[in-house]
Amino acid sequence: MRLSINLNLLARTAAGLAVVAVGAVLAEGAAASSGVVGHVYVDDNTAGANTIAAFDRHADGTLTPVHGSPFAAGGAGTGSGIGSQGALQITSDGRYLLAADAGSNQISVLRIKPDGGLTPVSGSPVSSGGNEPVSIAVHGGLVYVANAGNGGSDYTGFTLNAGGHLRPLAGSTVSLPDGSSPGDVFFNGDGSRLVGTRVGTSLIDSFVVGSDGLLTAAPGSPFAAEGVGPFGSEFSPADASRLYVSNAHGGTGNGTVSAFSDGSDGSLAPIGPSPYPDHQTAPCWVEISHDGRVLFAVNTASDNISSYAIEADGSLSLVGTASLATQSAGAEDARLAPDGQTLWVVDTKAGSISAFTVGGGSLSELRSSPTALPAGAAPFGIVVT
Repeated sequence: MRLSINLNLLARTAAGLAVVAVGAVLAEGAAASSGVVGHVYVDDNTAGANTIAAFDRHADGTLTPVHGSPFAAGGAGTGSGIGSQGALQITSDGRYLLAADAGSNQISVLRIKPDGGLTPVSGSPVSSGGNEPVSIAVHGGLVYVANAGNGGSDYTGFTLNAGGHLRPLAGSTVSLPDGSSPGDVFFNGDGSRLVGTRVGTSLIDSFVVGSDGLLTAAPGSPFAAEGVGPFGSEFSPADASRLYVSNAHGGTGNGTVSAFSDGSDGSLAPIGPSPYPDHQTAPCWVEISHDGRVLFAVNTASDNISSYAIEADGSLSLVGTASLATQSAGAEDARLAPDGQTLWVVDTKAGSISAFTVGGGSLSELRSSPTALPAGAAPFGIVVT
């Protein structure tokens, strides 16, 4: 009898241990699926004291606020929507975040801590070199800012040292006429070219970047855009000589994206039958897959995102369109995750972030999307790590 009872006890104990083991494996799998794999940062552009919203990015696509978020940027926001691309940038080493403080004409530099939190660098923020900074371009230790406000509209250069200190670059400022309303400034992959879009006057500035960081305008620059309201711009990550620019103000259903070849002297020439229609309204922001094969255009007024295949010759072929779950969201700036599997979009009017899984040129909004931003946010920039 005693032997039988002990054997039964052993059997029950073994079964219990097996259940515990299975439970541990399942728990470990659940933890892995929702583990922190990176971060998402948004320039809140809050009125008065500007803040940066910081989120832990989980493996299952959900976002949770980093402890202490939102973080003070140091400068001031405007509290109202600003149409631009690239108001928030991260350095290539992942150590610093640069944010436009449009309400105080400043640029903030914040150190990214191991847990994703942010702390201002000493001496930050600094003057943007003009009025209403709206876009930032970073390549190594060279930074250019597009200032959009009348009476101080320009492109101004800075150097950024290893300690995160931003210093004005003497002789770098390129003044723009009032009403130019630059919407974006962007380096190509090797830092040899810089392009800026003038939304207000439908012109594109193209420069060669010298070894001293100063800009030389290309022959014929500024170039007439191929559509009204050239807005978002991006060079192909796979080919530093290919430039893509969205044309936002063509009217209802008349949005297009232009493809250019950027010559050794910075001159721009259309690729194929550019511009390429997407049959949507106000394609403002563009993002290109890391392999240079797909271009996404955020159609702000249509609340959707168009996908183009980038062909071998650099021309574009429209693949399809994905709608946002939240209509009238005011979808704006967009960034891909480092692995290219998720596209994050700032919803300015809704005060949120939408997220899509990426399968080639196809997009599917995540069930956890959208994620709310802090109260009072009028966001206009996003980065993903």
